[in-house]
Amino acid sequence: MILRPATIADAPALARLGAESFTAAFGHLYRPEDLAAFLAEVHDPEAVAGEIAGRECTHRLVEHEGGLVAYCKLRYPSHYAHHSNAANPIELGQLYALPGHTGSGIGGKLMDWTLGVARTGGHDAVLLSVYSENYGAQRFYQRYGFAHVADITFRVGEHLDAEYLYELKL
Repeated sequence: MILRPATIADAPALARLGAESFTAAFGHLYRPEDLAAFLAEVHDPEAVAGEIAGRECTHRLVEHEGGLVAYCKLRYPSHYAHHSNAANPIELGQLYALPGHTGSGIGGKLMDWTLGVARTGGHDAVLLSVYSENYGAQRFYQRYGFAHVADITFRVGEHLDAEYLYELKL
């Protein structure tokens, strides 16, 4: 298993990984047109390339046997900073793994990287959103000390999901 930063050349594979992992976990919740609109907006190779090239997002990729199997994305400034009293929070925007690669320690390695980047960067909190019915992910984040601080929504096409905003004070 190799953890490494993303490059522009990774954008198509990273977009596929994001779309495949999101669809596997949550695709059944949405009308096809809502899911398609979301994937076209968020997991489009050009959009992903723009994030990689930009200053707001930092991606960490996990390769296994020559292919991408998981990743996480940090965003600064955080979209959720207004929900926190932290002076300098960073956001964990996505932590996704392909089916068959969850429960293997990859998430822990990505979370360790996330917390290291946050501390090294002088951030005093990490914020993230998690689907209100994704109990496994909630338990994972709680093991790291994250706590529910707000109820928010997450848009997929025209559909709004009930989400929880979690925060870890550093």
